[in-house]
Amino acid sequence: MGFSTDAIHAGQSPDPTTGAVMVPIYQTSTYVQEGLGKNKGYEYARTQNPTREALERNVAVLEKGKHGICFSSGLGAIHTLLLCLREGDHVLLGDNLYGGTYRMLDKVMRPLGMQFDVVSTKDVAQVDKAIRPNTRLFILETPTNPVMMIADLEATGRVCRAKDVILAVDNTFMTPYFQNPLELGARVVIHSTTKYLNGHSDMVGGVVVTSDADLAARLRFLQNAVGAVPGPMDCWLALRGIKTLALRMRQHDANAHAVAHFLEEQGRKVIYPGLASHPQHELARRQMRGMGGMVSVDLGSIEEAKRVLPRFRIFSLAESLGGVESLVSHPATMTHASVPLEERRRVGLTDGLIRFSVGCEDPEDLIEDIRQALA
Repeated sequence: MGFSTDAIHAGQSPDPTTGAVMVPIYQTSTYVQEGLGKNKGYEYARTQNPTREALERNVAVLEKGKHGICFSSGLGAIHTLLLCLREGDHVLLGDNLYGGTYRMLDKVMRPLGMQFDVVSTKDVAQVDKAIRPNTRLFILETPTNPVMMIADLEATGRVCRAKDVILAVDNTFMTPYFQNPLELGARVVIHSTTKYLNGHSDMVGGVVVTSDADLAARLRFLQNAVGAVPGPMDCWLALRGIKTLALRMRQHDANAHAVAHFLEEQGRKVIYPGLASHPQHELARRQMRGMGGMVSVDLGSIEEAKRVLPRFRIFSLAESLGGVESLVSHPATMTHASVPLEERRRVGLTDGLIRFSVGCEDPEDLIEDIRQALA
């Protein structure tokens, strides 16, 4: 099936009781047992929920995987993946990851005995060199958040497979509409379903997709044992949002191109993979079917950022991304405040950098809003 057809139908069927077209919100904490050891496949809502299962099946199909496991947030998904490892295991993080991922490794997992290092994802040779005998997992984003570096997933996947390292790609920025990391060499795909998959800024959730049956079984066990599960209403909202994912991503992409070209014409330092000026533009074109809706621009100083950010009228100053409404953020003090200053500076995340989540409004209005804010 085509992507749009799968987005609307995969993993879902009309309710057998009523014929309802939409998957019902199974808002229940428990299920009646027919007898001792006998049930209809459902015992307790932390362990199983039909609405959650529909979302898991749907995202797995879109990401070309066999198993989807949903969690209460994107960080809940990453944390549960890390719980598949053991004390003394080593984790590699791509540089310029979301600050919450870095914070979890630095402040939560390292005190428990887990080791980690940060490595540039632009250079596969550096990745190969950074892998230790006890390295078990490599988590990266491509494009990265917010400086939009691109990792060569096929080359990185080959290195990780040769050394039996699990390559996990956070695909939140691109979504399966524009990029399928499992087909490019990753073993795991992670999403914050809060963002583009839901697309309406009205829920929080996460999902892990893999075709590795053993890893999926472990994640499924931990999903129940640790308990970071999403509620059925949140799963239903994500399913609702995914039905229009293809439509929305095309508009995000078109609007972001318009915004990025405008900013570049104004002489601004713009970071967007869809621009020919991006140093990895050709790699992005090779492994991505679109460039997405995220655009960063360096205003030169935090003073200029402080002047400009309150002036927007359509772009809302807020954390998060991926909704139909346009947002603007200041990563150094918001999403990446937990990343050490030297790490931010090393990857080019300056105090003057702002990040646009370009929404689905009319592009002319977005450009005019940026024009007046910068004036």
